[in-house]
Amino acid sequence: MCSSVACLPFQESCALSSLRPPINNIKTCVRPKGRKEGRPTTIFEAMRKADIWLIRTYWDIEFPCPLLPNFEFIGGFHCKPAKPLPKEMEDFVQSSGEDGVVVFSLGSMVSNMTEERANTIALALAQIPQKVLWRYEGKKPDTLGSNTRLYKWLPQNDLLGHPKAKAFITHGGTNGVYEAIYHGVPMVGIPLFADQPHNIDQMKAKGAAIGLNFLTLSSKDLLDALKTVINDPVYKQNVMKLSRIHHDQPVKPLDRAVFWIEFVMRHKGAKHLRPAVHELNWFQYHALDVIGFLLACVATVIFIFTRCCLFCCRKFTKSGRKKKED
Repeated sequence: MCSSVACLPFQESCALSSLRPPINNIKTCVRPKGRKEGRPTTIFEAMRKADIWLIRTYWDIEFPCPLLPNFEFIGGFHCKPAKPLPKEMEDFVQSSGEDGVVVFSLGSMVSNMTEERANTIALALAQIPQKVLWRYEGKKPDTLGSNTRLYKWLPQNDLLGHPKAKAFITHGGTNGVYEAIYHGVPMVGIPLFADQPHNIDQMKAKGAAIGLNFLTLSSKDLLDALKTVINDPVYKQNVMKLSRIHHDQPVKPLDRAVFWIEFVMRHKGAKHLRPAVHELNWFQYHALDVIGFLLACVATVIFIFTRCCLFCCRKFTKSGRKKKED
């Protein structure tokens, strides 16, 4: 069996996700040329065989908890210093003056939204003094303000690293959250699915973000949230604290990931770090064999106790009859 490395968000490694039922049904089978077809396996069976787990978060947003020795945190490994913006975009950012800019992106998986929802968002953005760069591919909203520009694509990391970035409206994807932490930009979170609600809840608990519900979102909600994270210095202070923690690591996350991948390759695995729990059968994992043994012991004790009681009762009954007969 070849050694492997699994990379996934921390909460996916610790608890069941809402995405697991459909994913668990996906079958994958690798058949090298010239070899017979092997037994199909699920994605989670393949993940279970991993020797090292690379977790895409870090202690800047996670809370203390016990972990196994084959867990390595590499959160923010993709983050890097900001590069210069394209001239047209830089001119627009500079035109914001001291008010700065707001970066808005709901990720690549959300290409558009209903016109009503887009108008609700655009109306709120039009009421803030900051310039807004919005990644949006749908129809131009009727309520779009002069301070807002629509883009099909944004250099998100470079914008968040710009000195004029004041806030980040995000869906809460792990990459975007870590880019905001890396550059110290407070967030307004509008999570949609998967790990996004968890990420935004983490940021709210750390005091670096405000969370909103996309389905019930109103212009007032978004406007109030933006004003709060921009004007209340506590949010900026909290996210800067997370940023300092993130940067203060003995080894960069990307270097740590490379080291452990090469470690597994050099040693043909990392079995000495892999817990034996992965080798247990399902009934052993759920301790059903232990529970069955304990139940058998209890049943045996009850059976013996019952038989003893019956024996004593019969003995006393017989002795009582003999006394009466005598």
